Amino acid sequence: MSVKVIAEVGCNHKGEMSIAKDLIKSAADYAKADVVKFQKRNNRELLTEQQYNAPHPNPANAYGDTYGAHREYLEFDVDQHRELKDYCEALGIEYSTSVWDTTSAREMATLAPKLLKVPSACNLHFEMLGVLANDFGGEIHLSLGMTTQAEEEQIVEFFVQSGRAKDVVLYACTSGYPVAFDDLCLLEITRLKEKFGDSVKSIAFSGHHLGIAADMAAVALGVSWIERHFTLDRTWKGTDHAASLEPDGLRRLTRDARAVSAALRYKSTEILPVERVQRDKLKWRPKPNAVKAA
Repeated sequence: MSVKVIAEVGCNHKGEMSIAKDLIKSAADYAKADVVKFQKRNNRELLTEQQYNAPHPNPANAYGDTYGAHREYLEFDVDQHRELKDYCEALGIEYSTSVWDTTSAREMATLAPKLLKVPSACNLHFEMLGVLANDFGGEIHLSLGMTTQAEEEQIVEFFVQSGRAKDVVLYACTSGYPVAFDDLCLLEITRLKEKFGDSVKSIAFSGHHLGIAADMAAVALGVSWIERHFTLDRTWKGTDHAASLEPDGLRRLTRDARAVSAALRYKSTEILPVERVQRDKLKWRPKPNAVKAA
């Protein structure tokens, strides 16, 4: 099966529906990605009053006077997410979103996308995981950034006990923006496949690095999904743009990932049909009498 590519818009739409739709159209028509993914947060549920009213830690990236106001500015409501889902479907690309809290998980489950994502920051939020296990029928994708191996086991066991493990896709991930290549630790993909490959649906890779070389290595290591942040302009205001791919980068990623995925197979026969003509034309073979004489 060919690897699938998720273009993670996240909050790179800058709070504007028109930009969100431009990103969807670019991912669908130009880059030919499989999924466009957003984010859904209930900020009053996620943040303490102190956190909500504190200034943004990086004022240059702020869209409000406080961190709470900044997050609210970038938040789409349920009806807007439904509109985005409808727009994705009209363009032939799957819609998805990450959910950060119990309320958001319940709300997004009502839209019935084919997959919902649990970000690394929330993968131990077992109340929210329970909502997804019990109330959402699609695939549950979950990133494992900043997560210990003991916590990984706890997460997988939770889904085994809930009877949903075979709907779970685990993502090898390093949580940083951007991540240096020597911190990507791609062989974690192999470890996850060996440890959980029989328990969950598949293993994937979510990267916050520069370029697309590491993604090709992830495909070669056998991931089923590649997720990358996506923007129309890496210089835009916001924390994720610098670690995102622009449209041509996403196009190249999607093209090359599918090419590598197609190449990762054994020969179906010792001499492939494409080789037959060349073999008959070019292959040196000893004459029968020479073989007997030897």
